Order: sequence, then C-alpha cells, then structure tokens
Amino acid sequence: MRRRFQSLQFQLALRLALLYVATTAIVLGVLAYRAYETAGSLHDRELSLRAEDLAGSVVRDSAGNPQLDLPPSLVRAYALGAGADIYAIRLAGGRVIAASPPSFADRINGWPAPGEDPSYFRLPGLGESSDTYYGLSIALDSAAGPLWVSVAHAGEAKTLVLSLLWEFGNDLTWIIPGFTVITLAIGVFAIRGGLKPVRELSAMAATIGPHTTSLRLPEKNLPSEIAPLVHAINHAFDRLEKGFAVQREFTANAAHELRTPLAIVTGALDSMDDRGDLANLKRDVARMNRLVEQLLRVARLDAISLDVSDPVDLEGVAREVVSTMAPWVIAQGRAVALAGSDGPVWVSGNEHAITDAIRNVIENAVLYSPGGEEIEVGVGPDGSVAVTDRGPGIPVSDREHVFERFWRGAGLGIEGAGLGLSITKDIMARHAGSVLVEDNPPGGTIVVLSFNLHGS
Repeated sequence: MRRRFQSLQFQLALRLALLYVATTAIVLGVLAYRAYETAGSLHDRELSLRAEDLAGSVVRDSAGNPQLDLPPSLVRAYALGAGADIYAIRLAGGRVIAASPPSFADRINGWPAPGEDPSYFRLPGLGESSDTYYGLSIALDSAAGPLWVSVAHAGEAKTLVLSLLWEFGNDLTWIIPGFTVITLAIGVFAIRGGLKPVRELSAMAATIGPHTTSLRLPEKNLPSEIAPLVHAINHAFDRLEKGFAVQREFTANAAHELRTPLAIVTGALDSMDDRGDLANLKRDVARMNRLVEQLLRVARLDAISLDVSDPVDLEGVAREVVSTMAPWVIAQGRAVALAGSDGPVWVSGNEHAITDAIRNVIENAVLYSPGGEEIEVGVGPDGSVAVTDRGPGIPVSDREHVFERFWRGAGLGIEGAGLGLSITKDIMARHAGSVLVEDNPPGGTIVVLSFNLHGS
C-alpha cells in the first residue's frame, strides 16, 4: 500500500482528483450565484410585464373617464384570493382607479410617484392575509394617459430562484459524480499514457548489466522533464563502462603476465630434486596456476558477447571434459566417472563456455570431496548435467552465496579463489539456463546445470 502512495501515477491522479473537486466546487458556486441572479431578474421582468399588461388594459369609458378593462383570463388570475398577485393603478395625480384587493388601494395612498425605472417595495401583510408581498411600482403610458402601476406577488421574492436551484441541485447529485468518475478515468488514462516512456526506459534500463554495458537509453522524443535525467544516467553508464573496461583489462593483463613466470617456476620445480618442502611449493604454484586460469576465464567471459545459438552435443562435451580432467583428478587422490546418455543430447549454446562451466563444477567437487572418493558426472536427455560429490555438503543458507565471486565457505580449509561457481552461474545465465545446488542423500552435494534443448 505504501508503494502505491509513492507511485507517481497515483500522486498525479490524486492531485488531478483534488483539482476536479476544487474546480467543480467553484463552478457550482458560480453557477448557483448566476442562477440566483438570473432567476431574480426573471422575476422582476415578470412583474414588469404584468405592469405593462395592466397599463395596456386601461381605457376610457364613454364619459372619458379611465377604467380598467381586464381580459377574463387576467380577471381570474387576480381573483384567486390569498397568495395571488396584487395590483393597484393610479392616475398621474395619485388617485387610484383600480386595485385588487381593495385594501391595497388604502395602503398605496400617499406613496411617492414612481419613475420610468421600477422602484421595488416590500409589503408585510395585507388585509386578512399575513403574507408578505414583494413588488415594484413603475410609471407607464396608456390609452388613458400617464399611469402609476404597482404590482406584487405574495411570498419570498426569490421563490423561482429556490425552485430552480432545487431542481438544479437534484440534477447535479447524479450528474457531477458520474462526470467526475468519467473525467478521472480519462485523466488516469492520459497520465498512464504520458508515463509510458518512463516505463519503457525502466524496462530498458533493467536489461543493462555488466555484460551489456554498451547499451544506452534513447534520448530522442522524450518529455523535457525526463530528458535531463536520461542524459545523466547515460553519462553514468559511460563512466561505469570505462570502469568495467579498465577492470577487465587489468585482470586479463595481470593473468597473462603471470602465466609465463608461473610456467617457468613450474618447470624449474619439476626439474629439482625431491626435497621435503618441494611438494608444498608445487602445490602452491599449482594453486596459483589455477587462479590465473580462472582470472583469464573471467576476463574472457566479461569481454565477449557469447553466441549461444549453436547446436552443441552436451554428452560429447561432458565426455571430453571428464577425459581431459581425469589425470588431474587422479593426481588429487580422487576418481571421476561419466554416466552418459544413450546418445547425443543436443542443446543450444556455446561449446567453449559449456566446457568451462562443467569443468568449474568438477574442479569444485574435487576440492570439496574427501580423498579416495569418486565424482560422478551424469548427462540427462533433458539437457542437464549433474555433478555429484560426497563432500561435506553446502548449507541451505550458503547456497546463494556460493555463486558470488571470491566467496568461500568458512572453516573448511579449502584452497581456492571462489571464482569457479560464479563463472558457471554467469555462463548459465548467458545460456538462459539454470544452476541448482541440491543435497546428495548419501552425503555431499549435487550441482545441476540445465540447458535448453536445441530447437525447443
């Protein structure tokens, strides 16, 4: 859960959601204000239109006196009793010529003359009604001359506003959540698409390792925020590649320089008379020779790109390794035997690298086996090679460490540099294979190398 909170995509989506919520709240506030203001304007416009209708209905009778002649529809509208609209029409001098209800005529006497622009009023209670009326007075021309018309409506002047806002709120209760979910989904999709270059760069960076130091992350068509980081990472890879190259060159040069003097020393020791300390010197020189050979293998493996697509007869390679190493194994006081398959076992790989892998495992088994024991090399039809020894075994806690360079088990007194199994694991990784360490039931260890069958 904590990793999800630290996700850039999650943080961007969260900020986008907060932005949507804040923007929605602001928009709703503005819309509500505008709706309230517009509804109030509509209410005022409605009253103004009623005043104009009333003024248009004032005519002169046969005697020339002004009188109100309302259409039947308006007569019914103004005769609804309590809560209906009220009106009063006065001549320019202030005399009331028509009013509904009549009590409004008594209340309006003495009011100042209105102008051409409406003047608004509030009238609390009228006659037997306890309603509060809100209305306007305006001066209008008519067929009977100038008139002062006052119209009002019972109840809150913003009744229409409240009705509109209530309807508006009901609509928003289901529109806004759906709109927010849709926009968030679109936003997350857009963010995920925008972060696609970052995921692609991460996947490419994950493939860069000690054997692929020449790879670089692409710097073209990148977002401007990511380009500086990618540029800095590529420069760091440049420095690392130079460091690896210097290290490999030093290892290879040192090993090559040591081979000749060690060969001279070995030849000199072989020609010397056997004395008490000569056997110890030969053993030390042999160990140095083995270390130099392993360093050369490490340097060669690090420096080249292996072609692992060739068909290789695994049984034939194992047989060749066992026959080549048999004299050395016998000289160490052990024996080695091959349990081959019934025929060739074809795997995809590099023959020289597979040879090194099998030889390293056999050398390691010889070093850890007691004197007089036999190391068995078995080739399976599934593309596996199992090297079995009867040594002290490897604790489960150490089985991952044995493949680390220069790691050796403590307290065993074994002479070695700790490079053999690390080289083997590297070779198996290049072949997309695996190397496993298992217990040998009678005692000891079984190291299994698994290759991919050719053509599978």
